[in-house]
Amino acid sequence: MMTTTAGVKMTAELKGLTCRLRHEPSATEWKTDAPKDNGGNASSFSPTDSVGAALLSCMLTTMALAARRESMPWGDATGSVEKIMASNPRRIAELRIDIQMPKEVREGDRAKLEEIARGCPVARSLSPALQMPVVFRY
Repeated sequence: MMTTTAGVKMTAELKGLTCRLRHEPSATEWKTDAPKDNGGNASSFSPTDSVGAALLSCMLTTMALAARRESMPWGDATGSVEKIMASNPRRIAELRIDIQMPKEVREGDRAKLEEIARGCPVARSLSPALQMPVVFRY
């Protein structure tokens, strides 16, 4: 049986090729724009860029939450994501993730944290056909 939590409402308003998004619970706003290679001016994240950013952010956040919950040493982490597009049909083909792990992470906790990152909610929500190689740097 699947357990669900309360929904989170978000809204969008499109003007031209720029979409202003609003996270209703926090009133935070951000925008996306179509990429140059698809007729936009790339003034912000594209919708597909946002998918890559969401994956990276989810991996980092999920590891930090698990470390806190399990009293593992943790510090500041950084990362990058490179999005590779495919055509016919136009879609995200690959999201290459590179994560610089906190220096506080113990060697014995590494495999568990890496598994947690690879199984974050965003990763589990994306198509299995999407390539998502991850490099963890210590």
